Amino acid sequence: MRRDEERPPGITLGKILGVPVYVSLSWFPIAFLITLGFLPAAERVAPQPAATALAASFALLLYLSVFLHEVGHAATARAFGLPVRAIVLHLLGGVTQLEREAARPGASFLIAAAGPALSLALGGTGAAVLILTEPAPVPALLLQALTLTNLIVGVFNLLPGLPLDGGFLIRAIVWKITGRDRTGTVVAAHTGRVLAAGVLLGGTWLATRTPGIDWITVIWAAFLASFMWIAATQSLRAERLRDRLPLLTARRLARRAATVTADTPLAVALDQARGAGAGALVIVDGHGRPTALVSEHAVEAVPPARRPWTTAGEVARGLDATTTLSADISGQELLEAVQTSGATEHLLLDRAGAVYGVLSTADLHRTLTDT
Repeated sequence: MRRDEERPPGITLGKILGVPVYVSLSWFPIAFLITLGFLPAAERVAPQPAATALAASFALLLYLSVFLHEVGHAATARAFGLPVRAIVLHLLGGVTQLEREAARPGASFLIAAAGPALSLALGGTGAAVLILTEPAPVPALLLQALTLTNLIVGVFNLLPGLPLDGGFLIRAIVWKITGRDRTGTVVAAHTGRVLAAGVLLGGTWLATRTPGIDWITVIWAAFLASFMWIAATQSLRAERLRDRLPLLTARRLARRAATVTADTPLAVALDQARGAGAGALVIVDGHGRPTALVSEHAVEAVPPARRPWTTAGEVARGLDATTTLSADISGQELLEAVQTSGATEHLLLDRAGAVYGVLSTADLHRTLTDT
């Protein structure tokens, strides 16, 4: 599976092809469960403690296969000149994090196809070795298990829905046909939701085929289905965000600001803002230079009875380079600037350096989330 994420978590294993490799902490419990699950088969061909070592070896080799799957993605992405942020092994397999998406559907298709192709190649190689040779019981068991799991990983990842690689293949195909990557993402995300529902229903059906109900299968199917559903939904939300980026202009979102000095009683400052039709307050010094912004949340926390005795400066936050923005900033640049500062209000200056207004992150959030 392949998707973009923020800073990768986990333990650093080093680099391959110049790409950092991490193991998420969630890998360890699932590796332990895989070891326990494989232990009965291992005990049929080896005594203890060798059987436990064999089961643990299968867990490690299985994730080595997943790692090679992700290397396929990473190597192909680098061949197309795309920077790869990291490879991360985690609870449900692995992920190759790209700094940016491919600019052409053909490149996107090949990057997505590389992982499953490598998994199927590993599975096919294992099958060929089993057919052409007669390995001893211990290596035969390992090879049989790894062959089957690689074939399953390859086929499962080709299912046509995000966040699986097959979803990226569908996205690339629809992108090529329609000329719009957004349309490809929306189609692949919706098919991903259908697949998630299918995984849940299919797992539940399988669980009821045995005497009683196999609750482990139900829980695992529900967990996997929820992961797929959430990831597909996030892809849809990301596209809606992209649609709204043109609406993110600082000038459009700016609140008119009234200026007051820091020693102005808060009640008086609020009256001045209302009289001027302003939705924000800027603290200025004796020369009229902005020094701080009055926090809307801090104002709301002051009871009306205390506002005549509280100064505007007491509920203000000082300005710095991250909370002072150009009124001309817009789109992704504006979003990243607000995320970087972490502030709830930002001062907007026009090209002459004069106060243009104040940007509230609450207004920005409403613009992004309103339907």
